[in-house]
Amino acid sequence: MAEAAQVLEELVQSWSVQVHSTSGLAGAVADAAAKDDKERRQEGREPLRRKPELQALPAAEVGPSVKLMPWEVLHALGRATVLSRQGAGRGLAEHWGCLKYCQALDGSSGRYMKLSEEGLNPRRHYKTVQSGELGIGFALAVAERALRRRYPDHVVSIVDADIALQAGWALVGKDVQRRDWVRLRPDFFLEAWKPGEPSKVIPIACKGTHGKTQYVHTQLANASAQVEAVHVGPWNQTPTLVTSTELLGQGGITVHVLHTPGDGSLTVAPDALDADHALDDRNFYPDVRIPGGEGEDEQRVSGFQVLADEYAWFRTALVRAGAAGLMGFTGGGEPTARYLTERQGRRHFEGFTHAGTGIVQDIDHEIGGFTFVGTDHVFRLNGTRVEAFSGLEASLFDHLRDGRVEQYRREAYKLRSRWHKALRDQKDWEGPVSLRADGSVMAMRLLPEQPRKRRHLTAL
Repeated sequence: MAEAAQVLEELVQSWSVQVHSTSGLAGAVADAAAKDDKERRQEGREPLRRKPELQALPAAEVGPSVKLMPWEVLHALGRATVLSRQGAGRGLAEHWGCLKYCQALDGSSGRYMKLSEEGLNPRRHYKTVQSGELGIGFALAVAERALRRRYPDHVVSIVDADIALQAGWALVGKDVQRRDWVRLRPDFFLEAWKPGEPSKVIPIACKGTHGKTQYVHTQLANASAQVEAVHVGPWNQTPTLVTSTELLGQGGITVHVLHTPGDGSLTVAPDALDADHALDDRNFYPDVRIPGGEGEDEQRVSGFQVLADEYAWFRTALVRAGAAGLMGFTGGGEPTARYLTERQGRRHFEGFTHAGTGIVQDIDHEIGGFTFVGTDHVFRLNGTRVEAFSGLEASLFDHLRDGRVEQYRREAYKLRSRWHKALRDQKDWEGPVSLRADGSVMAMRLLPEQPRKRRHLTAL
């Protein structure tokens, strides 16, 4: 096994990740969707309703490859999944779930990122988990790059789609009114925002596979049904992204991505921009209005649609769900719970967490001239003690801790241009560091070894 110091160095090595987004890919996905529809009809099942006219991303938004560090991919994964509610041991199972991949990624011939020898060796039942989770990390890293070019001078936030939607619709349990389509929904919302301007909302579905490229087409066809479930404004005017990360491509890891254009703007009156006030759970009927053709009536189908009179509510739901994710990333507990409704899982984060597995916001570190507040986890990496730290810049943390979400956004936007310089010039932390535009940080470093007492075990 590699020395821990070598592992940490490789986490911040930039590698090329291939991006495949072409009209040929769109055609192959359309063929896969048509084949699936035919099979469903033959079996007496209703074909899926899919997002029509998936197409390649513009060349101005994405090239044939992007440079990524494994550590920033894991940071994106950690931020995205911290509210996933995987059990009472959430301090490890949720918050630090991304760390299990810190030795799974490597470089090929000094150029392309690929799975390392360890990453290629999961047991069969674990491959599905690995491809799904790494698919999320790579999809979000590539999608954020594309959206920053599409919406210059905006911050791109990751919002768990289930968390945001649960504030308005019952997704599980006895209160679910339409089970056929509420189970199909995006994995995340990407919100591109700038103070004083309408947010842009982009649903995204993230897939991953160890299989052949042909299976990518099937995954993207299924993903098109997930993003079709949500419409912001009139039907079919919401921009979407569908992705499938191929982990065993011949040239290394490849992210296959298609999109549909649209507006997706949440135009809200200035006096209605107030996410500081808590939400109560709403009970919208889960349907989407599809306009009829000439002389035809409007059609109602299952799904989630946010019309103009609910834009202010939906913006608040998105912003507060994003704030909950940030607070969870810094340590969870009460500061996270304050941003969630009962149906979104507030009680899960209010409850007592055992000291051995729980996380609390109890530590701060200086990195790049900024103070970050958050939580840490100490463990052994190939026999060497290491510390992983996740947190949020201290002044931004104070705003979210005290419920000032709108002030957090204004200040985070002002600070966003300073993170690159802070990361480049930082000498406070000897180890991999990732800083995101939302002010969150994830870092890891070696710890000095402590003398250990030998224990003599006596057989009974």
